[in-house]
Amino acid sequence: MLRSSTIRWRWLHKTLIFSLVLDISFRFLIFFAAADDVAAFERSLLLQFKQSVSDPGGLLSGWTATDSGHCSWFGVSCNSGFRVSSLNITGNSDASSCYGFSQVPFPGYGFRSGCSVGSKRLVGILSPAVGKLSEIRVLALPLNGFYGEIPVEIFGLKKLEILDLEGNSMSGNLPPELGGLTNLRVLNLASNKISGQIPSSLSTCTQLEVLNLGGNHEINGTIPGFMSNFTQLRELYLGRNQLSGSIPIEIGDGCLNLEHLDLSGNLLRGDIPSNLGNCSRLQTLLLFSNLFDDIIPQDLGRLQKLQVLDVSRNSLSGQIPATLGNCMELNVLVLSNLYNPLPIGDNLNATSDESNYFQGGIPSSITLLPKLKILWAPGATLEGAFPSEWGACGNLEMVNLGQNFFSGEIPAAYEGCKNLHFLDLSSNKLSGRINAKLQVPCMTVFDVSGNHLTGSIPRFVYDMCPRGSSSSRDELSFPYSSFFTDRTWTALSLPSFESGDTSIFHNFGGNTFSGPLPSSLPIAAERIGKQTVYAFLVGQNNLTGLIPRVLFGICNGLNGLIANFSNNGFSGETLVEIGTSCRSLKLLDVAGNWITGTIPLNFRYLASLISLDMSRNKLYGQIPEVFGQLKHLKYLSLASNNLTGEIPSVLGQLYSLEVLNLSSNSLSGEIPKDIVNLHKLTVLLLNSNNLSGHIPSGLANVTSLSTFNASFNNLSGPIPWNDSIVQCDSVLGNPSFRNCQMLSLSVPSSDVQGQNAAAPPPPIFSPPEDGSKRSGGSGFNSIEIASITSASAIVSVLLALVVLFLYTRKCIPKNTGQGSGRREVTVFIDIGVPLTFDGVMRATGNFNASNCIGSGGFGATYKAEISPGVLVAIKRLSVGRFQGIQQFHAEIKTLGRMRHPNLAHNEASCTTAETTPTSNLLARHLMVDSICCVEVLQESSGIEDPIKKLVEENLLKG
Repeated sequence: MLRSSTIRWRWLHKTLIFSLVLDISFRFLIFFAAADDVAAFERSLLLQFKQSVSDPGGLLSGWTATDSGHCSWFGVSCNSGFRVSSLNITGNSDASSCYGFSQVPFPGYGFRSGCSVGSKRLVGILSPAVGKLSEIRVLALPLNGFYGEIPVEIFGLKKLEILDLEGNSMSGNLPPELGGLTNLRVLNLASNKISGQIPSSLSTCTQLEVLNLGGNHEINGTIPGFMSNFTQLRELYLGRNQLSGSIPIEIGDGCLNLEHLDLSGNLLRGDIPSNLGNCSRLQTLLLFSNLFDDIIPQDLGRLQKLQVLDVSRNSLSGQIPATLGNCMELNVLVLSNLYNPLPIGDNLNATSDESNYFQGGIPSSITLLPKLKILWAPGATLEGAFPSEWGACGNLEMVNLGQNFFSGEIPAAYEGCKNLHFLDLSSNKLSGRINAKLQVPCMTVFDVSGNHLTGSIPRFVYDMCPRGSSSSRDELSFPYSSFFTDRTWTALSLPSFESGDTSIFHNFGGNTFSGPLPSSLPIAAERIGKQTVYAFLVGQNNLTGLIPRVLFGICNGLNGLIANFSNNGFSGETLVEIGTSCRSLKLLDVAGNWITGTIPLNFRYLASLISLDMSRNKLYGQIPEVFGQLKHLKYLSLASNNLTGEIPSVLGQLYSLEVLNLSSNSLSGEIPKDIVNLHKLTVLLLNSNNLSGHIPSGLANVTSLSTFNASFNNLSGPIPWNDSIVQCDSVLGNPSFRNCQMLSLSVPSSDVQGQNAAAPPPPIFSPPEDGSKRSGGSGFNSIEIASITSASAIVSVLLALVVLFLYTRKCIPKNTGQGSGRREVTVFIDIGVPLTFDGVMRATGNFNASNCIGSGGFGATYKAEISPGVLVAIKRLSVGRFQGIQQFHAEIKTLGRMRHPNLAHNEASCTTAETTPTSNLLARHLMVDSICCVEVLQESSGIEDPIKKLVEENLLKG
């Protein structure tokens, strides 16, 4: 019985096990069949995605219907259940070398550095099929060519954690359904064409760690205050849009985890919230190119981890807070920036110019920061003694404090800044001598032009130069270093150089350096090479002696040399060996010196020469024929010398030539006919010579020509008429052009002005008729001459009376009485003598007409000698110009901040007012008693030829 029970139990047990195995197997079969169906469904969704795009680079070439292993397809990842969990395809994978600033000014700050075009990218409409991949957690398709609106199905993916569509062309508004992505940690829609406001539904995405909507250009409205609820948020990029209003105060109260904040390139205004100092983990704070005003908050000094701070291109004022010196990790501090960082086509309503005007100087606590690499504050109206304390400065790489009001000497502390390769202190008030221990030979940019530096230019002593920048691409300072370097070379407009070349720019010009030049150029030996273009500028100083021949000893070891020795006192004969010793010379400017001798024949070897200016010297002899071999020459000026002989016809073979200035010499012969072959010529100056013969008729067909002057020669024959260029005022002082001289007061009709340049001139400008048609063949008989003379005398007298009448009406003040009200004088700059209202009244003779020097829309300007040798100009608002008061005050405020060598500086402003019964009397007395602006009249010496300046700025762009 027991055995029988045992047998039955074993049989039942085996049966149960067998049934269980069958059940499990059946269930597995069902599961795998269902899983296979889901896998097949998702595979079909991926194939729909592929069919909706163009794939010229073959990124999806491995996605085929016959391949069931979709989890191994390029860009696809699956979870353990073979469900698609990630679709990650980055376009332009072969464009890593395309690194520029036209699309992304600061790659790395929320923007990738890939190009906007390329073969390896997907192009088309983003398929809604992607929105059915219900298990997907990562959808990343950056730097492709997707366009159209984001499919609404994507916003129903409840498990989606990363949505990255940066660098496409997605458009439309952000929909309310965006709030359905409650598990979203990264939302990156940067550099698309998305518009509209940030939807309130985004507030439900409380798990966000990265929010990047930058570079869409059309996102508007205000920054929502609910972003303070994103307590996990580490990176917030909203730059390069059209956001307006102020920064919500709430952001500073909920930013404990925030590391990167970019609000640049918008229309944000108001104060910078001081509670941003609560963002204790903040590393980058980019607020440039907005409309912020007031001051930089002191509380920003509490950001102990801050590495990059950019507040440039706003309307900030006040002093730079010394508390920024507490930001011990600070690498980059940008207080002003004259280079617009917004790419062309970005927010055109944003401020396009630098408007930060600070008071005071740079606190020493900032210059002593141990990790500071870039300090950038040009044109920020900083003043006072130049900072002398720079600490160890072992990390310092770039300093731009140019175009400010700093005084004092260049600090000796810079000697220890071994990595300092960019130093721009131009257009300040610096004085004293340059220390020979400055590491100038190792610097890429050294610019101290436009100061008051004295002494000789030393022969610099230096150690071995460091190898390149100490910043790596991974450091936050690298994008700024690259941007400033790139924009500096663009702004300098140096002659073109091959990609990969090293450019070095050393500018000592516009000071009072004296004595001879050093015997060698201040460039380190290890930096000389065939990839180096070197610019050495010492123009507008008091340098004397010979230009040392050995100075060009390194020239043949360079790819190019740019040398400016103009407006000094150099003497001696021309550099007879320059042609053989400096064949890589690209630009040579020795204008305005005392150089004598003939032009060397070995100039034929200067095959790389682009610009040559030897004007205003004591050269003599003929222009050598060898100039015809300088095929790359764009600018040639030999004006104001003692050159003789004929103009070589070979100059007509310089097909790259844009400017030819041979004026004020003793050249003779005819104008070469081959000149008309110079189809790029824009300026041709041949005036004040002894040229004869005809002006080449084809000159009227040189459409590029914008300036022509052949006055004061012995030219004759017909004028090659060109309405815009070749006219009578271009040939004054040529006796044989008598008919043109006598009738040049006539103006061609509009019909004539519209004729083709090659068409003959109107009859009134035609050459003199045959003598048989006029008595005596002299052109005018005695009666005609007497009539013209009498009429001219009468007209001259009438014109003089009219000018005197207008002068008297504009300059004589309507009321010279002084009110008894309060007079305030605001002094901008101390000129060494006191400026008072009464003193101005006395100096102008109570605004006497004899002191009037001009008149404008808001009143007259008077000259006044406030003190012996101190001459000022007084601008006085006219009576009855009440509507100009605000504009006048705006002019005082704006110009009082500006600093430029060619701009007269505002020294003070004053207003007077009285309490009167009516507003009309108040306005009258306010203006009668003067609102005045006092500007120092500065006499400028060594002013450059405006034509030359204009042409150089354009042609040297290469």
